Amino acid sequence: MTVGVEEEFLLVDPSTRRPVARAADVLAGVRDLPPGARVHRELSAAQVEFASGVCEGLDELRDQLTAGRRALAAAARAEGLWLVASGSPPLADPRPALSAGERYERIDSVYRGQVHGYQCCGCHVHVGVPDRETAVHVVNHLRPWLPTLLALGANSPFDRDRDTGYASWRVVHQAPFPGSGVPPFSRTAAEHDARVARLVDCGVLVDPGQTFWLARPSTRYPTVEVRAADAAATVDDALLQAGLTRALVDTARTAGPAPELDDQVLAAAVWTAARYGLSGPGVDPFTARPVPAADLVDALLDHVSDALGDDRDLIRSLVRGVVEQGTGAARQLRAGSPEAAVDVLACAPTGAGSPRA
Repeated sequence: MTVGVEEEFLLVDPSTRRPVARAADVLAGVRDLPPGARVHRELSAAQVEFASGVCEGLDELRDQLTAGRRALAAAARAEGLWLVASGSPPLADPRPALSAGERYERIDSVYRGQVHGYQCCGCHVHVGVPDRETAVHVVNHLRPWLPTLLALGANSPFDRDRDTGYASWRVVHQAPFPGSGVPPFSRTAAEHDARVARLVDCGVLVDPGQTFWLARPSTRYPTVEVRAADAAATVDDALLQAGLTRALVDTARTAGPAPELDDQVLAAAVWTAARYGLSGPGVDPFTARPVPAADLVDALLDHVSDALGDDRDLIRSLVRGVVEQGTGAARQLRAGSPEAAVDVLACAPTGAGSPRA
């Protein structure tokens, strides 16, 4: 199955470590993108996105992600800025601004203060599926595993000059938006699409592409889109999300009907993953019981073991690295302050495109 990744980043002034609204300048200077890849604006004018091309394997994807980070980081440096891979801005933007454009103006008109200063960044994985019925079937099966993907990809403990006490403040910040968290169970693509259309008709979504669910059938591509993880601290962190997500989709495609699990238990599992990441308890959506987060990671690996195929050793190695060295959130906290976290997560314009420290 094909796989691609969209990575969102912050643009930061090196002297203040705070976001700056310079996305248009940076994007205009991007050069040497890999085949099929693109760069985009985001809602905040202090954010940019790299979207990989469609990849057949993880080696190809790693090369694309590395090249994308290198190109964006170099363009940022040319403007005197840093490219920072964090799920939320460790330090506040003193002059937050939205990107120009009709859709962004509509979003502003609907959500007002909820999007003023909103600068959350995620790592979005797309996996190819043959049709929307398959996509909805797969999303139903993904529901219990989304909190574990979040725990592995937590990378936003600081937000606007403070330690939030959470591993992923991004998910907490997104929670008040309509269409957030674990997606509802849908029996057919028509049922899913009708649910989204009702939210648009109710005036709480500006269009069908605006849901904040952690997984959904893509509105633009023939893919399942999984948006559980914060912006990945490193290329390896992004590759781990891609490898696990592709294996989950592959496992789900040929499975029978998905279990209709309790939505409140799933919400509890998401909250717990956002609160603790891998450093505390998790909630098992199947048993509705608290368990160590590491047990949920082991269960996920067992669940997708056959689908990992030739990538099994790589993915297990990447998981082991996160468990032993900590998530992006743990690395930020070890840095000791929001300012130091920015330094750790600033992507280098050369080399592997990983953080500077």
